[in-house]
Amino acid sequence: MNQQEVRVRFAPSPTGGLHIGGVRTALYNYLFAKKHNGKFIIRIEDTDQKRFVPGAEEYIYEALEWLGLLPDESPKVGGPYGPYRQSERKAMYRQYVEQLIEKGHAYYAFDTEEELEAMRERLVAAKSKNPSYNAISRMSMKNSLTLPPEEVKARIEAGEPYVIRMKVPHKKEIRFKDHIRGWVVVHASALDDKVLLKSDGMPTYHLANIVDDHLMKITHVIRGEEWLPSAPIHVLLYEFFGWQPPEFAHLPLILRPDGNGKLSKRVADQLGFPIFPLTWTDQEGNVSVGYRERGFLPEAIINFLALLGWHPSDNRELFTLEELIQEFSLERITKSGARFDFEKAKWFNQQYLRQKSGEELLPFFFEGLEQAKVGISTDDIAKEKAIRICELMKERITFPKDIWEEASFFFVAPAAFDEQAVAKRWNEQAARLLKTYAEKLQTTDAPDGTAMEQLLGKLAEAEGVKVGKVMPALRLALTGQMAGPDLVEIMNILGKEEVVKRLLYALETLGVPAKS
Repeated sequence: MNQQEVRVRFAPSPTGGLHIGGVRTALYNYLFAKKHNGKFIIRIEDTDQKRFVPGAEEYIYEALEWLGLLPDESPKVGGPYGPYRQSERKAMYRQYVEQLIEKGHAYYAFDTEEELEAMRERLVAAKSKNPSYNAISRMSMKNSLTLPPEEVKARIEAGEPYVIRMKVPHKKEIRFKDHIRGWVVVHASALDDKVLLKSDGMPTYHLANIVDDHLMKITHVIRGEEWLPSAPIHVLLYEFFGWQPPEFAHLPLILRPDGNGKLSKRVADQLGFPIFPLTWTDQEGNVSVGYRERGFLPEAIINFLALLGWHPSDNRELFTLEELIQEFSLERITKSGARFDFEKAKWFNQQYLRQKSGEELLPFFFEGLEQAKVGISTDDIAKEKAIRICELMKERITFPKDIWEEASFFFVAPAAFDEQAVAKRWNEQAARLLKTYAEKLQTTDAPDGTAMEQLLGKLAEAEGVKVGKVMPALRLALTGQMAGPDLVEIMNILGKEEVVKRLLYALETLGVPAKS
């Protein structure tokens, strides 16, 4: 690696919601920059004004801020190499493309859409290996390489529409080293003369990208594999300008869960998981729910995406952002595509929720309580009790909203019992013992769950019954569920009075079955 300051950029186009693949690209750029004490830059590439979507740029900032990927330089925070929005740099691109014309590396082209289509049809009919505007076909087209200089000047002065194309040499081998793929070699005959400046005076991606990366002193270009075919064009442009190119790293695709092709919004919609970090509403009013709104924690998404195509030096799976920075390297990014596993994303969310304290989970618990509208306000619940419940339930949740759903039985006693659960859990032996237990409990000092459990154990022992045989029926009576957290903790939180009340209701509702 060169010794100059590492500078990387994430350069999205504001054409819609930020795809989860774009988030991973931003993350890898961020990790690499911070690993090497460098700068992480956001540049907005809005040269394609036809595809510009209002609100998309703000969405990008909000998504990255939610994830904690804060830039050192951007249109929002500024910096020494601004402006950082390409539409605001329009004037400077012209001078660079004119340099290429002067050096013989670019030319004016006046071809109409109809003429371009006719050219393509001719080349396809002739079974050309590269049916495009290239070193061979350009010589039969209407451009400054085939027209007399006076005519070119006259057409420009008359205001005739034109584009400026790069002049790709016919016989040249283009080589560059990619951090992930090794040496990449492409023959120029496989390339076409890309448009550098459009008829509206706006630069294309190829020109603006190269000029901006050079002027912003970008040292490493870390981007998606879909840009790999453009890399030889970019390497050529660096050569034409006489500039040192940055180092390249083209990231593997994020694949569908079955591995058959690239992950897309359509596939994500079909399979029922988000493709955007935050909820996005498109111009037709279609709403795509984001990971944040589905209940994912930002640290879970960061951890999940980091391991989607990159592996650490050991078998660990859980990393803080700071730990990822210390561990990250381009050399451990895989060449092959990474399958997107939504269940794994949920697993990461579970792990990070378990790391939260009960107090940190309180807002989610109270939010669920308010939405449930069960006639209980947050003021009715002691904070200490709510914290204990959150601590108890966090092992059982995937999303924050699950806390209330899992813990609602603490506040809403079972009114009815599932027939299947009753058939499995409620039997004559257990019901008779619980009847005796409820009666004894009313006249016994049992200040906590442990004391209540000990009383049940003594009664079971006296009856010659294993207490474990009774516990499923007790759980059903207290919670209405077949599974859940530790019963001692449940009784601790409910208290003796509520335990007795629920036991008596279950016995009244379900009765004592006849001996089978």
